[in-house]
Parts: sequence; C-alpha cells; structure tokens
Amino acid sequence: MKKYILTFALSIFAIISISAQKTSNANISKLYNQYIAIKNALASDKSDETSKAALDFIKTAGTIDVKLISEGNITSLRKDATAIAEARNIQKQRESFYNLSDNMIEIAKKFKLSDKSVYVQYCPMAEGSWLSNENKIVNPYYGSKMLSCGSVKSEIKN
Repeated sequence: MKKYILTFALSIFAIISISAQKTSNANISKLYNQYIAIKNALASDKSDETSKAALDFIKTAGTIDVKLISEGNITSLRKDATAIAEARNIQKQRESFYNLSDNMIEIAKKFKLSDKSVYVQYCPMAEGSWLSNENKIVNPYYGSKMLSCGSVKSEIKN
C-alpha cells in the first residue's frame, strides 16, 4: 500500500512540475527570432531590412495556434508588424516597435522562446522596452545615435 501511495504522490508531483514549466512551441520560437531580426535591423538603422523582417514576422504570426495565443493578441502582433513593414521610414517603424515589444514581452513570460535566457531591456530616453537574446544593450529605438543607451530590466530564464 505504501508503494502505491508513494507512486501516486510522485506522479502528482511530476504532473505539477510539467504544468509549471513554460510551454515550448516551434512557431512561437520562430516568431521570437523574427522579432529579434526586426530589433537588430532597427538598431542598425536599416528600414528596408526592418520591413522585410516584419513581413516574415507577419507570416509566422499567421501560423500560431489560437489555443496558445489568443486571436486578439495575434491580431495585435500582426497589426504592429504590418505598420512596421509598411512604414519604410525608420522613425515610424520605431514608433510601432513599442507595442510590438510590449506584446512580445508578455509572450516571453508565458512561453519558452529560446534555449538561452531572454533579456528585457529598457531605454529611459525612449521610455520603451524590448527583448534581446543577449545582455549587451543594442538600442532599437535610437540606433546608431545612442546604440548603447539602456539597461537590462530583467532576465527571463528558460
């Protein structure tokens, strides 16, 4: 009887541990990588690359299962990425990046985006946050004008 109780207790513990872990999904990880491509293009002051990365992001956002991320959130992601893709002006692209980043930060808190840590970074001059796959600051809001402006607000360990 003790053996069955112990087995039952270990089974419950395993189920709780598994459900507490972040969900991993290949399409959401791909979406994160495309978000990073947008961020890097903005930081490099390259509006054409930013638009291309945003178009890739939009395509991947359309493949996300609405059971994982609500349809409203996916619509918001696509709307912000569409504004970035269509802007063709780096300043307008950066303005739309604020909302895209805020939504992606929320996703990063719920899903495993990468095998490595994901960093939430913040620029006090722009009053905006973004995600990065490294702790080095590469500011997408100011690009070459103030590339290292900002700090790491938090680290999301996966």
